[in-house]
Amino acid sequence: FGVHDTTIGGWVKSYKEHDDQVIVRGSGNYSSDEAKEIAHLKKQLRDTQDALNVLKKAISILGK
Repeated sequence: FGVHDTTIGGWVKSYKEHDDQVIVRGSGNYSSDEAKEIAHLKKQLRDTQDALNVLKKAISILGK
């Protein structure tokens, strides 16, 4: 299936650490609509903060 050995090893380790229960959720697999919205808003906040940092750096470079 093209899954790397270390990925499978991580799954097995997680399985053993959680009393033989699978607790890992796939990407995009949210427990509720609220969790999906929170994830979306967190990503949007990160993107906005990154853009702000780029603008701050550009202003400091142009201001010199």
